[in-house]
Order: sequence, then C-alpha cells, then structure tokens
Amino acid sequence: FVLFPPGSPYQPVIEALGSYPQKKFYNVSKLGGAKYDTLPYSIRVLFESSIRNCDGFLVKETDAMNILDWKTKQNNVEVPFCPARVVLQDFTGIPAMVDFAAMREAVRNAGGDPVKVNPACPTDLTVDHSLQIDFSKCAIQNAPNPGGGDSQKPMAKLSPHKAQPRKPPCRGQTGCKGPCSTGESSRNSGPFSAQIENTPILCPFHLQPVHEPETVLKNQEMEFGRNRERLQFFKWSSKVFKNVSIIPPETGMAHQVNLEYLSRVVFEVKDFLYPDSVVGTDSHTTMVNGLGILGWGVGGIEAEAVMLGMPVTLTLPEVVGCELTGTACPLATSIDIVLSITKHLRQAEVAGKFVEFFGSGVSQLSVADRTTIANMCPEYGAILSFFPVDNVTLKHLKHTGFDKAKLEVMEAYLKAVKLFRNDESSSREPEYSQVVQFSLSSVIPCVSGPKRSQDRVAVNNMKSDFQACLNEKCGVKGFQIAAEKQNDIVPVQYEGNEYKLSHGCIVIAAVISCTNNCNPSVMLAAGLLAKKAVEAGLMVKPYIRTSLSPGSGMVTHYLSSSGVLPYLSKLGFEVIGYGCSTCVGNTAPLPEAIRNAIKQGDIIACGVLSGTKNFEGRLCDCVRANYLASPPLVVAYAIAGTVRIDFETEPLGTGFNGKSIYLRDIWPTRKELHTVEEECVISSMFKELKEKMEKGNKRWNLLEAPESTLFPWDLKSTYIRCPSFFDKLAKEPVSPQPIENAHVLLYLGDSVTTDHISPAGSIARSSAAAKYLTNKGLTPREFNSYGARRGNDAVMTRGTFANIKLLNKFIGKPAPKTIHFPSGQTLDVFEAAELYQKEGIPVITLAGQKYGLGSSRDWAAKGPFLLGVKAVLAESFEKVHRSQLVGIGIAPLQFLPGENPSVLGLTGREQFSILLPPELSPGMTLEIKTSTGKVFSVIALFENEMEITLYQYGGSLNFVARRFL
Repeated sequence: FVLFPPGSPYQPVIEALGSYPQKKFYNVSKLGGAKYDTLPYSIRVLFESSIRNCDGFLVKETDAMNILDWKTKQNNVEVPFCPARVVLQDFTGIPAMVDFAAMREAVRNAGGDPVKVNPACPTDLTVDHSLQIDFSKCAIQNAPNPGGGDSQKPMAKLSPHKAQPRKPPCRGQTGCKGPCSTGESSRNSGPFSAQIENTPILCPFHLQPVHEPETVLKNQEMEFGRNRERLQFFKWSSKVFKNVSIIPPETGMAHQVNLEYLSRVVFEVKDFLYPDSVVGTDSHTTMVNGLGILGWGVGGIEAEAVMLGMPVTLTLPEVVGCELTGTACPLATSIDIVLSITKHLRQAEVAGKFVEFFGSGVSQLSVADRTTIANMCPEYGAILSFFPVDNVTLKHLKHTGFDKAKLEVMEAYLKAVKLFRNDESSSREPEYSQVVQFSLSSVIPCVSGPKRSQDRVAVNNMKSDFQACLNEKCGVKGFQIAAEKQNDIVPVQYEGNEYKLSHGCIVIAAVISCTNNCNPSVMLAAGLLAKKAVEAGLMVKPYIRTSLSPGSGMVTHYLSSSGVLPYLSKLGFEVIGYGCSTCVGNTAPLPEAIRNAIKQGDIIACGVLSGTKNFEGRLCDCVRANYLASPPLVVAYAIAGTVRIDFETEPLGTGFNGKSIYLRDIWPTRKELHTVEEECVISSMFKELKEKMEKGNKRWNLLEAPESTLFPWDLKSTYIRCPSFFDKLAKEPVSPQPIENAHVLLYLGDSVTTDHISPAGSIARSSAAAKYLTNKGLTPREFNSYGARRGNDAVMTRGTFANIKLLNKFIGKPAPKTIHFPSGQTLDVFEAAELYQKEGIPVITLAGQKYGLGSSRDWAAKGPFLLGVKAVLAESFEKVHRSQLVGIGIAPLQFLPGENPSVLGLTGREQFSILLPPELSPGMTLEIKTSTGKVFSVIALFENEMEITLYQYGGSLNFVARRFL
C-alpha cells in the first residue's frame, strides 16, 4: 500500500484494531475529521478506497481530497474507484475471458510475456446463464435451445388445436434409458407436510410420467452437453489465470451466489482490513448493497480493466437519502415495496446518483428485503442503492454461517471507521444531496407491465388497466385492439379438453431465478398460497407454461423442508433447474395448439413472472403482454388464468363442493410466513450451499481442459473464437480521425434497450447468425442462444440489432432490417453493415432518448463497433451503456437540449461529417455537417480525460494490453 508523498498535510495512519492488535487498517475517520462524519456511508467507502490505493498515478492525493470534500465537489469532479473484487456471469463473462485469452496472444505476438496477463484482483465467474428449459412439468421440449429450430414432432400426428392425452405411468420398459418413476408418492416431513404426489414430467422415450427430480437431472445433462466447449474454456481459465475462480453450472446465479457465498463485507488480506466492494458484469450486482457492500454493474470492458488493476472512473455522484418510515400492510410483499420504491425514486429523478437508505423504516426491513430493493436500482436509474451495515446485517450474517470471531472483528472494524449504522446512536444522520421520504404504509400490492418494468399497476386496478391497454394506441403500454374484437374467444382443444383463450389469458407463469429468490418470505408466500389453493381444490390450466427456477439450492431446500414444494409442483411449478431461464428468453415454445390459437385470434396473451425484465417479445414472440409480479401473485394469476380479474370481487376459481375461492381466502398471513421462515431459513441451508459450491459437481470435476499458457484456439469452433479487437494494437495513441460522409445504419426511437441492440435469447432461423451457423454445418436445433455464443465474435456481430422487435424508422415496422442507401436494398443489419465496410463508408446510428436501457451488456457496444459504427448520436444515453461505447472506441454524441432529428429536419438518409479535433475535452461541443448542407452542433459525451485517452487508444482493451509491452 502506497502512502501519500512525504510532506503531504494528509498522512493516513495505519492503526491496530482495538482488542485485535494483529489486525491493521487505515483509520480514515481520523484523517477526514469532521468532514468525514458528515459523509454518506457510501462515500466513506469511496474515500477509504482512494486512501488505500493512492499511488500518485492512477489514484492521486487530490482524488482522495475531492472525495472528502464531496459536499462541494459532487457532480463536478471525476474520481477513481478500485473495487476489491470482480464478479462475472457466463454470458458476459465468456467474452471477458476470451478477451483475456486473446490479449495473451496479442502480447506474445508483440514481444511481451503472456504469463503476466492475469487479473489483478479476485475474479469470480459464475456459470449461471446457460440453463434452458428442455424438460418441464409435462415433457421434454426438444424445441429450440432456445437457439432456433422447430420443436420435436409428436409421436402421432395431431389435429390442429389438439394435443395428445397423457398415458399411464412408465414403469421402466425395455429401451427406456431415462429413469422413470416407480416409487411411492413423494412426501415431506416439514411443518406443512405434503399429502400429494409431485406432478410428473414425461419420459422422453415413452412420453409417460417420470418422477419430478428427473426434470432437474435431464436439464443439467442437456446443459452440459450443448455447452461443453464453453465449459472447457472456463475450466482452462480457472487453471491458467491467477485470481480466477469458476463457480460451475447448477450452483446458482451470479448475483445470488455473490450475495450468499462470495460476499466478505470486510476483506482481510494478511491481517489488513478494508471494506468489501465489487463491480460485476450483471446489472443485478447492486443486490450486494443490501449487505452494506458497495457494488454496481459494469460492462465486460470496464470489468476487464478493473481485473487488470485499473480503477473505475466515475463522476463524484450526488447521494440521495431515502428516508423510510412507517410499516407496510400485511398483504404487501417485498416485491410490492420494491416496485413502489422503484416508481417513487424514478419520479425523484435519481438516475446516475447513489441512493442511501436511512430512517426508522430501515430496521424493519430484513436483509432479504434490503437486497431485493437494492437489486432493482438499475430500473430506476440509480448507480446503486446502499444500506449501511447495522445490527440486522450482523444477525443475518450470523444465521448464514459467518464465524463468530470473524463477525466480532468485522463489527469492531466497521465501528472504528464509522461504517456501522446504529439506530440507537445519538449522532446525526449523514448529509445528503437531497432527501426523499417514503412511507412503507403507503405500499399496496402491485405488478409492473405490460411492456416496461417501471409501469406499475395496482393489483386492484389490474383489470381496468389491461382494458385501457387494449384501447390505447400501440406504444409503451397500448395494443390498439378494435372494440368489437376485445371480447373475442378462441376455443382450443388441449389434452382432450376444450379451453377458451381470450385477451389477457395467461400462457406463461414463471417463478424464476432472479431477484425474488433471495428473499425467503416471498418464495414461502408463493408456496403457502399454493398449499392453500390445492387444499381448497384449485388448479392451474394444463396449457399454461409454468416453471420454478430457484436461484440456488438453498431456495429448494427451504421450500422442501417447509413442505410446500409438492403443492407448487401440483400446480405445475416444478423445479426445472438452477439458473436464468425464462428471464433471459430461454423459454421452450408454447404447445402448438395454444400458439396456433393465439395467432388465429390475434390474442393478446400474457406472461407473468417474478423477475425484473419484461420487455415486449422477451419471453416468447406470441406473448405480447408481460407482467412482473411477486411469486405469490404469479401463482395467483396462474390459477386465475387471466389478468382480467378483480381479486376483490371475483373468485380465482371454484373449489371443492362448488365453493367460490377468493384470493383473500388463500393468501398467507404475515404470522404464518414468519413462523415458517424461522423454522426453515436457518444457517444449515447456507452451510450446505457453501459446501456444494466448494465441491462442485461430478460432471464439472470430470471435465477435461487444456493447461497451456495460451489457449489452443479451434478454428472449427462456433463457440470460442479469437476476436479481432487487438489487430491494431498500438503503443502510442493517435489523434481521433474525423468521421466523413457517414451513412446512418439505423434510425431508432426512444428507449432502445440492450436487448434490442444485442439479444441474449433465441437465434431466429432467418437471421444472419443462423446463416453463418448453418454454413458451419449446424442444424437449427444446435444453434443454442446468442448468450451462449458470446465467445464467438462472428455470431455476435451478426446478432447485433437482430431483435425481432427492433423498430428502425427506415423500415416502419418491427424487424431486424435496414436500408443500404448506396444500393437502395433492404437488408439484414449485418449484411448492410458488411456492404458499407467493403465500400469503405463509415456508419453512425441515430437514436432518441434513453439509448441503451436494460441489462449491462458489453456486446451491445462490441457488436456495433465490429459493424463499423463510429458514433451514436442520441437525445440521451443510459449511463453504463454510454461508458461501454467509449470503452470500445465508439463516440457517444448527444443532441443539444431541445433538439432531435425531427426538430432539426433530419431524415437519416443524409450523409454526416463529424469533425473530431486533435485535442478533445470532456463535454465539448462538436460540429456536424450533412450532405444537404445542414450544420448543427452536438455534445461529445466524454466525461473525463481518462475516457478521452481510452477513446484515443481505440478502447480500454488496447489501452490495458499496451501495459504489457
């Protein structure tokens, strides 16, 4: 650790920790004095990091003092931050590790030592985004993976709108290689023991019932089979790179594993103590702020820079203090609180700011509640939402298996540096940039949708709101269904019975491995509701695609030990595996009869899921309305079968003896939830999860992988390819070249998401990526998904702007197409970009407001870069995506306030020339000339000198690689 230079008036003092003299730390509270005491807790973490990492180059003394003077310097200066660790998930982690492998290759070719290319800080990669639903409650899906292709043909020809009835249980006939159920009814011995059998899946060889656990085993087998190349590359990475650990498949999701296993709260390295902090290539990294760990999501480009010892640079942020008061009503779940706070903070305009919670209401929230709230902060635009460590945090850590002695050291250290929040303390609260108040008593049950997570709808208004959506013009909420068609009913035959589909019918209901599963109360609420529903005689219609994908084995453990898992299974919510599935578009196709009926009647079918992303078309191309809801409400709507229901006045269905059953009849009370939670969510669950992670699994342990210093690239591989980012590796920066006579590749509107730019789900059979894979000899069933192929730049470049819902104003309707203006042809975006590059013509993108919304996704920057996009000209940018554009070498340009293409009279068909002066400066104004003679000004959205340096080097990858030459 490098101290400030001799003679500096600020000399940090390394002290011993009270009763633990062998433990050392920087006592930053003494250095900061009275100023430090007024800093928000989150800023204190930034300050400590700047002191500890001050080297006079990447982190300077002035940086530390700027942070200490936060009250006057916020929003005015850039400061570096050196996170303690990095977390990667496999979708975004594989391109990061592929880039590391490619960097080793480039450094070797340039005469450097490739062995030196290693992460400089602990880096954990969780393989959690590969899970796909091939098996569910009723059969092996064998449908696209979801990478395209047709679903498996049924064993007998089916008539339209009709499916095969189920057969008697399979008893292991000759030729059946899939283990089939021959045992007794599955029962539990928890406090609410089940008296029912688990609903079986079907044996893939006989289409006859198989015991439920085979669902998980078969999905795991499929996952390892289709992702073998990727998994071997990950295992090579764990062997060759220092500071890299891989969490194998079927362990859990990145953000939940980060929360339950990887989080330290306080780091201890050779008896030196400092706060835990993290950046991750997943927007849900912010979840850890609920544990008092400063962290947020970044792109793979920024993560790689941190892994190589570079700081994250950010504008010293405003910190909004959110004062929580009051108590939530019994029916309100943590998800209701989350969505209510999301809307409240979005209205408070906290985008690009830190949010820090304080007030009497904070102590009433469990750590599970806090992490759920913190997890949603990307949806209201904040960088992070921070809950300082307090007694509630320590109690939680004790239950999760933290060593008592370690907890005592942790508490002593946090109190010594004043990072511990004490409700009983008479000391005043920190000073904030602004304070917003939120009363928990104002929270009512709600959902979000049908197209955006920020559009909150009170459950008691759901029926009328959906009706309004049918009436509204097509847009962020409307579907524009003619009044005479709004009550259309389409009959459909399924499994020997007739059902009726209408607008608002539920066809997908997923309790998925995202956000909510870290909170036992909401998952147990879903289970208890299912138990009461089954006992009352309610069921879910068989055509609804139901699934339960827990974030980790801990969730299955407490659902099972509490006795509610069989009841969820009875309603169709069976465990299908561990990882992201429905949330990232990995949903198997709906039954053919249901799909045909939806298309025949132009039905606005609905999906309900307990996640954070519900963009139109994300779950399934024929499911246009998607709602985010708490797990118990997902189950409730699945039982009702429609969103056009008023739970207060209309029953969910008819139970035993013809009795009408209302939601209030089966909704679990808080007392019930607390009782089950106390009995089931115990430290042994966390201990078991940790043991599982450390042991790995048999398939992973037996997987062979190379151990060479350089990765042996397979030229035939369609998963792993050496990318071309280092082809022009330069030792010295070059002056930015002007962008002359550029054509517009795409003319986009508002709220273009990273899903639109770089989809993570299925590879459509007609897409440019599909053509590439077909030419490589793959069948549609072998396409897998874009997310799984992020290690192949050829696939990802072709997948850029390939989302079927992309609305390019040149085309006038949703389609992944554009116009190649020199020829006038309408082509796939990749094909047009390829032609422009062959002709030597640069391209730019025009966009509206909030360009780059959604999950942090580095290929949303890398893809356009490889398409030849030199600049993106938009009305506004999502913060993380803007930084990713800079990090890859694309100039983010913003229209002046009040201006946009329409105001300026631009059609997008002009050619644009952008003068980039040799001496760029942050936020400077640039001049753009068009081929029609129009001249206008834009703002170059470079936030600091470091970003300009990265841009001049051709992006952060080349900047970092140069250090090894």
